[in-house]
Amino acid sequence: MPLTQNQINYCMECGVCTASCPVSRELPAFSPRQIIKRAMMGPDGDLLQSRELWACLTCARCSTRCPMEIDFPELNRSYREEARKDGNAPLESHHGILQTIARLQTRKLNQQRTTWAEGAGSFKDTGDYFYFVGCLPFFDATFRYLGLTATKSSQSVLKLLNKMGIEPVISNDERCCGHDALWSGDVDTFVKLAELNLEVIRGSGAKTVVFSCPEGYTTFKRHYPEYVGDLPFEVLHLTEFLAREIPGTELSFTPAEDGAVTYQDPCRLGRLAGIYDPPRELLRLAPENQVVEMGRSRENALCCGTSAWMECSSCSKAMQIERL
Repeated sequence: MPLTQNQINYCMECGVCTASCPVSRELPAFSPRQIIKRAMMGPDGDLLQSRELWACLTCARCSTRCPMEIDFPELNRSYREEARKDGNAPLESHHGILQTIARLQTRKLNQQRTTWAEGAGSFKDTGDYFYFVGCLPFFDATFRYLGLTATKSSQSVLKLLNKMGIEPVISNDERCCGHDALWSGDVDTFVKLAELNLEVIRGSGAKTVVFSCPEGYTTFKRHYPEYVGDLPFEVLHLTEFLAREIPGTELSFTPAEDGAVTYQDPCRLGRLAGIYDPPRELLRLAPENQVVEMGRSRENALCCGTSAWMECSSCSKAMQIERL
């Protein structure tokens, strides 16, 4: 995504991005503006061999405030593609096991990734609605020693869809959406995963694909059309789907015990996808709920501190502690 000379000139005189950046607060030497400056310097800037490229969380706090409307996360993503070609790769968290799992899924596999759904509800192989579960089953396996059961949320989604009279497609052949590969500059892996997912969804006959994962939703919505063409189905985040379909039904929700609830806007679902209202509309479906906004919400929401399972550092941990 080339920048205009006007954008570059104003960027070099500004600094709003640095003041907005959560990484810059922990690492004063880091600045989105300096990344752009080094890119403009070409080989002299040595950007493609820098570690700063990978420090960025791509949370988009900078781009939502940029007076010149520079989409820095996308710009940085393009730099990462070039950096990886130049031999500069990110430090992968947890010894790279999740990246390895993603790369393995580019092959023809006989997966058993729907065991979490057995006994949780009804699902089928073909139909109008496809529930794209994402990598939660792999998180359960990878972080078993932590007692993590990420698929509990998937079970809840399945039960809710069943209560709405929907028996969704859940497929053993689903792959990782490719989000992490894309944002770490591994476009080859991303495209292979995207093509395999499209093949599976087309084969199911689904007209609507529902995501509970912000990363999966944003990847399909924004990046699949860019790399593999227009999608022959509707892409909806679960909150969008429920906010559209539940009103007028007989479904009701149990209010929070103390009446007060809040919502954390994910970077991908909020700043990158612009979905702010549907989650709040759902919380208000229980009239007794008192929806309380966090001190920083919507476009100003805090980032969780990590991105694409890479560059987990003292910087990201400091942000996570502050957020808690």
